[in-house]
Amino acid sequence: MKSPVFITSLQSSHSVLIPLEIAKSFITNNQKRVIIEISFKDTHIKFHAALLKRKEQFYVMFSQRKQKQLGVLPNDYFNIQLLEDTSKYGVEMSEELEAVLQSDPEASDIFESLTAGMKRSLIYYVLQFKNSQTKIDKALIITENLKLGIRDKKQLIKKL
Repeated sequence: MKSPVFITSLQSSHSVLIPLEIAKSFITNNQKRVIIEISFKDTHIKFHAALLKRKEQFYVMFSQRKQKQLGVLPNDYFNIQLLEDTSKYGVEMSEELEAVLQSDPEASDIFESLTAGMKRSLIYYVLQFKNSQTKIDKALIITENLKLGIRDKKQLIKKL
């Protein structure tokens, strides 16, 4: 499932308005998580997002970091398309975190029992690091803390 390409601009400093007819086609198919493709001039980015609703309008978050990466300024118009998100977690899993979870079935079972939002939060946390070894180290800390019964995100990411 994918939407037609449409032209839009920033709704606020960190969000983009999605036309009602496009948002409804995803929402009625129970697709609240989507992949966003945005192109501006010769630059193109793709990222996972949630369709959010406020006062009968739908929007997606579009961080200032992504805006800078694309070269978009507040008054610019750009092309956007929504695609069905078929990923397991609503975000691409870090290879390092996936490998650590595969090597530790107990931690993997606990990870799978977490809420979808908590799983995404932990995946995003690991993905923020560029160095593969750092990602592995962070994934190991998370899995050890999960096995210790820690469920608070702030505590999960701390080395004990």
